[in-house]
Amino acid sequence: MPDAPESTPSAPAPPKRRLPVLQGILPLDRTRLPMDIAAGVTLAALGIPEVMGYTSIAGMPVITGLYTILIPILVFALLGSSRHLVVGADSASAAILAAGLAGLAPVASPQYVALAGWLAIMTGVILLLARLVKLGFIADFLSRSVLVGFLTGVGIQVAIGQVGDMLGIPPPTYTKWIDASSGTVEKFLKTLRDIGDANAATIWVSVGVIVVTVGAKLINPRIPGALIAVIGAIFVSWQWDLAADGVSTLGKVPGGLPAFGLPDYAITWSQFTSLLPTAFAIFIVILAQSAATSRAYAARYEEQFDENVDLDGLALANVSAGLSGTFVVNGSPTKSQMVDGAGGRSQVAMVTTSAIILVVLLFFTKPLQYMPNAVLASVVFIIGIELIDVAGMRRIWRARRDEFAVAALTALVVVTVGVEQAILVAIVLSILDHLRRGYHPNDAVLVENDAGHFHATPVAGGTTTRGGVVVYRFAADLYYANTNRFNEEILELVGEGAPDVTALVLDAGVMFDVDYSGGETLKQAFNELHDRGVKLLIANALPSARSELDRYGVTELIGGDAYFESYTEAIEAAGGTTSA
Repeated sequence: MPDAPESTPSAPAPPKRRLPVLQGILPLDRTRLPMDIAAGVTLAALGIPEVMGYTSIAGMPVITGLYTILIPILVFALLGSSRHLVVGADSASAAILAAGLAGLAPVASPQYVALAGWLAIMTGVILLLARLVKLGFIADFLSRSVLVGFLTGVGIQVAIGQVGDMLGIPPPTYTKWIDASSGTVEKFLKTLRDIGDANAATIWVSVGVIVVTVGAKLINPRIPGALIAVIGAIFVSWQWDLAADGVSTLGKVPGGLPAFGLPDYAITWSQFTSLLPTAFAIFIVILAQSAATSRAYAARYEEQFDENVDLDGLALANVSAGLSGTFVVNGSPTKSQMVDGAGGRSQVAMVTTSAIILVVLLFFTKPLQYMPNAVLASVVFIIGIELIDVAGMRRIWRARRDEFAVAALTALVVVTVGVEQAILVAIVLSILDHLRRGYHPNDAVLVENDAGHFHATPVAGGTTTRGGVVVYRFAADLYYANTNRFNEEILELVGEGAPDVTALVLDAGVMFDVDYSGGETLKQAFNELHDRGVKLLIANALPSARSELDRYGVTELIGGDAYFESYTEAIEAAGGTTSA
């Protein structure tokens, strides 16, 4: 009988790849399950008044706010990757939605609701397309400073927009100063001029809601002050018939589950094209805000998360929002903080919230008809005030005045022109700032001191590294926008008035990319240096840049022996000396 073949230890089997579902729930930590469920209850208690308030910003029926944390929150909990991100109605996306739908249909009308549903579906489709063609980088052009300015502007716009309802003043008739204006400032000033029409009972309702909500938060952030204020106001309104005192109330609110399917009204081509920029603006905010929140919590708890899976979850959450009669949803930093502060560490908390909302919709919507509109206005007013990030703006001012200017301009555009236009302005300003940094990099000459250490000094004629050798560090990719600066600085270093320079070493250690214009400029620089009797050497060239220089003919011109692993080697090859 032949000997059996000698067995060899097999490589460990690769881990089975799980389907991209339940990543925010599994593995399930049973010891934390009670904490996650309790956090879900807390989120429902704190989030219900908040999402109802967002309907006021979006111009949607109040019940649709609850719908955002019924199906969409559940869809992301099941299909997203982050264990911490909470998806639901959001102030920024609600404000963009309202701006985009303005003039297309009467606020809160069935057609308006249908268009909001189509907008959510369009946003979801854009998110899916962005995932497929890798357009997620677009959100990177909304820097943190721009986002602070944008949300501050949204906060100001939202807060001053609630003053009329908080005082019981009927919506004023006003004239825009210029056609491009959002009307926010003009409406606010007209409201103040109509202060004599304020209703005393409405004012007391607003004061009561603010005192209870803010007071509870000061005592303990986990106390659902807004929910207590809502329930208390509903009871007082029902018991003492505040409507008889001129306090406007919501009126009958539909109960039960939302109908699931395409919006009732078909969208026309003109409406589709009108809403497309709005959907794109919401897409940008969702990408920037959700990704930043997920990354922050993943870093805090040293967890892995897949941004692409999150993108799928956000896309399908928005599609489900459009199919369930509500409006766009976003990853919410405030709701995510609510869950984290209550001890939640997985999407089990969000599944719990969805279950509670289901019960509320089935059995507890009837009392909402007694809720004064001033209650929602006061809740939204507080949300707006909290969005105004004075501390953040102050930090930006101290750190970078140029970034503060961009943030302040973004906030100003939000308030005076509109949120969609502010997104566009923010992206354009960020791109210009990016180009400015690439065009005007912090180039330097490396200078060796008596101890043999190298330090960077600003580019200036007459500066050398050692003897007649100059090490010039170009601190950016070399492309068409900065080639003139590159050439000018080289000529400054070897030009008239400079000491006798025998060699110029280009430190290309941070030059990842060289475009065609950059390659031609390098050849031009070589010829000009050659005419002056100066060698051109290149140190620390990265493989990507070296292959491009080979392709453009730069290597053939200067010779392969002109490349060195380090600038110290290049200095020695050029005839300079270095200290021991």
